[in-house]
Amino acid sequence: MPRIPAHTLDTVPEASREHAERLEKRMGRFMNIHAGMAHSPVVIAAYQGMQKAISEQGTFDARTREAIALAVGNQNGCDYCQGAHTVSARKAGLDDEQILALRAGEVGFDPRLAALTEVARAAAADTGYVPEPVWQAALNAGWTDTELAEAFAHIAVNLFTNYFNHYAHTELDVPAAEPLTA
Repeated sequence: MPRIPAHTLDTVPEASREHAERLEKRMGRFMNIHAGMAHSPVVIAAYQGMQKAISEQGTFDARTREAIALAVGNQNGCDYCQGAHTVSARKAGLDDEQILALRAGEVGFDPRLAALTEVARAAAADTGYVPEPVWQAALNAGWTDTELAEAFAHIAVNLFTNYFNHYAHTELDVPAAEPLTA
């Protein structure tokens, strides 16, 4: 049961309306996460601000962005984000086996992506701290200091959504992600 109920586009506060309409247009529908965020103009505006900065200034392709989102979402146990980003990852060209591998932290199909998602997973697990060997492995895999700095923005926006979903008990309105097998 959601703690913060989902608005419709007809019921969002006026101060949230522009953000809500933009998200509905971008996503093709008004998703429950955004419908919950819309209760507070500052929440939906903060989310949109981060997304806008990534969209306008970010250099990562969709595949890399979704890989980070899957790693962080799994690390935080966010069922909503794992479901939503599974759908997005497919659109970005990742297959189901790769998606499961990214979520599980067993990325044998792309060593460079494996190194970056380990940085993301470590940062999400330990309040931003990344062990030196994990950081060095990312550098050794070819990620630059600039790219690793940018990764933080992607980690942060995913922490924001993961935590919001936990906080609000957002109701799943996307297909559930396939469970990981032990």
